[in-house]
Amino acid sequence: MIRLARPADRATLREIQTYLREPNPALLAYAIDGPPVVLVSATPDGDLAGYLVALHDGETSYVAEIAVAPAYRREGRARRLLAGAFDLLRERDCATIRLSVRPDNDAARRLYESMGFEEVGREEGYYDDGSAAITMQRDL
Repeated sequence: MIRLARPADRATLREIQTYLREPNPALLAYAIDGPPVVLVSATPDGDLAGYLVALHDGETSYVAEIAVAPAYRREGRARRLLAGAFDLLRERDCATIRLSVRPDNDAARRLYESMGFEEVGREEGYYDDGSAAITMQRDL
């Protein structure tokens, strides 16, 4: 199940966030209270398995973080989070969605490409460790 995050989800989402290579706790804390979109992936029992944070301004949105806890990976949760974000952001009149991904993150890049994202740029020194990012985009 995909749903909007609630303030009560904060601690569990912060725990899931620790699995990211470069987590941004301040972003997640800010996003849960809005205005960014935070969607969560929940199990049938209500456990939280992953989340997505998307910022939007006018017609453009940006996926700032997407994370799935290791125990729930390879279940299609990231795909469903992205699909849910597409629907919600369209309702908010966004026309384009962008994200950044590490060039060596082949699994994520394959997922994004399978969902219609195309590479539109590259930014050197994007990540804290100095590595580059590939910028991908798709129309909503």
